[in-house]
Amino acid sequence: MSTLESQIQKRIDNWLTPVFDEHTHNRIKQLQESNPKELKESFYQNLDFGTGGMRGVMGVGTNRINKYTLGKNTQGLSNYLKEQFPSETLRVAIAFDCRHNSKSLAKVVADVFSANGIKVYLFEDLRPTPELSFAVKHLNCHCGIVLTASHNPPEYNGYKVYWQDGGQLVPPQDAEIISEINALDYAQIKFDANDDLIEYVGKAVDDVFVDNSVKNGSFNTPKEAKEDLNIVFTSLHGTSITAIPQTLEQAGYTKVHIVEEQREPNGDFPTVQSPNPEEPEALKMAIELAAKVKGDIVIGTDPDCDRLGVVVRNLNNELVILNGNQTMLLMTDFLLKQWKSAKKINGDQFVGTTIVSTPMLPVLTKAYGVDCKIGLTGFKWIAKMIEDFPQMDFIGGGEESFGYMVGDFVRDKDAVTSTLLACEIAAQAKAKGVTMYQELIDLYVAHGFYKERLVSLTKKGIEGAEEIKQMMVDARENPPKEINGSKVIKIEDYQLSVEKDILNIKEHVINIPKSNVLIYYTEDGSKIALRPSGTEPKIKFYISVNDKLATAEDFKKVDAQLEDRIDAILKDMKLG
Repeated sequence: MSTLESQIQKRIDNWLTPVFDEHTHNRIKQLQESNPKELKESFYQNLDFGTGGMRGVMGVGTNRINKYTLGKNTQGLSNYLKEQFPSETLRVAIAFDCRHNSKSLAKVVADVFSANGIKVYLFEDLRPTPELSFAVKHLNCHCGIVLTASHNPPEYNGYKVYWQDGGQLVPPQDAEIISEINALDYAQIKFDANDDLIEYVGKAVDDVFVDNSVKNGSFNTPKEAKEDLNIVFTSLHGTSITAIPQTLEQAGYTKVHIVEEQREPNGDFPTVQSPNPEEPEALKMAIELAAKVKGDIVIGTDPDCDRLGVVVRNLNNELVILNGNQTMLLMTDFLLKQWKSAKKINGDQFVGTTIVSTPMLPVLTKAYGVDCKIGLTGFKWIAKMIEDFPQMDFIGGGEESFGYMVGDFVRDKDAVTSTLLACEIAAQAKAKGVTMYQELIDLYVAHGFYKERLVSLTKKGIEGAEEIKQMMVDARENPPKEINGSKVIKIEDYQLSVEKDILNIKEHVINIPKSNVLIYYTEDGSKIALRPSGTEPKIKFYISVNDKLATAEDFKKVDAQLEDRIDAILKDMKLG
């Protein structure tokens, strides 16, 4: 028996002890008899925290989401909170999304916290993730938990941890908490709730959250312009239905058409292949409705309401999906214009983004005299920027994966306020007789035409994880000398914290936390980033190319040229 197989068997034997319930025992025995491969997948490792917390398939085992893996997390977190705040009355907030078992797992988490003497504010029903981030600060909590797997398939669930500032865990707390969790035995989990310490919350917090969303996402749009904007919205069976329609109504938008077939929260997501607004198929029904009702803008959100997909009308009046980078550029430019017109830009402001997002954003912010801070993938790093630079005003932040944050009242990507912001941009554009798409082209003329594409390769299971690992090793040890005929002039290796200037044969230290990301820059301005996903069994390739755009009339021609360049890069890298 190999070392790995011996470790797996030891874990299985442990889960067959009386510490675990009869249902768990029976399920393990079923897998032993009928699906040994699934049993091996369930126990071959401990489920880890990634860029978006802990996320995985639901089921029995150490590599699955269940009451024991989440209970162990919560027990470890309880111990850590007591160590960090020994003389304080501890408080936590807990929310959950529409996924199967989210409500029951949230109650398990609440039970463990309460059993440890910690006051719990548990949302009475499903709520958006950004509302949990808001509630942590609003209710003066030490931390918060949301049970969600974001846009992953129906068999997934997850566990995101937020700290006092409303942002997700970052170093050093993440490693310290993981160490605390790993030191625990499952028998040490306290599951017996103290119901006196669990308080259910709902409308009172909802109302304050919506008020703040309207306050932060509204920008002097005339009443007539709001009432003239024709909006189509889909919650994709997720939590946003509890907040976005109310926010738009309170902000003064009267023409909101909801995709009724996708209104009802449902963890099976029956009308889509994937509840991910990054996938064009997910927005198909909303686009069809927009065609019928002559919609100006379409917005769809993921199950926990932190990502949004935006659809606008192009130069031919056709409905087209903006990618996350394009939406981020439009939102940032709009916010910067508001700050500039209010004469609030004085050099002490910043915008946040990530290393795999469009290189155009710092070019845009520089034109306004505003700093653009760039961090690792994930909004927890943008939230950390706000904490790290308290002397500066945070205007907004975004990343390519369809997430944006307006101001700092929420410390995570927030599809509620961002949906309102998108409508403000669209309404003001329509009132001027243009579209958001035309405004995007104007940005390309002013700052350069940057075009991006994401390619993801899915590699499931143990073999897939090893394959992804080997792909990164090969890319790191044998980097290309040129890509699509253009010399590689710089390589950034975030795992080794090294930037290699190949032209000048120099190396520089990268002063941000380590991460398994590799970025190649070529002589013609192309940027290619490689990154294993922290929440899905995927390796992702982020391609960015750019060129000058002299006039808006040249858009289609230059767009086609850049599209061809990306195709050629993918072909050269054997990805397309």
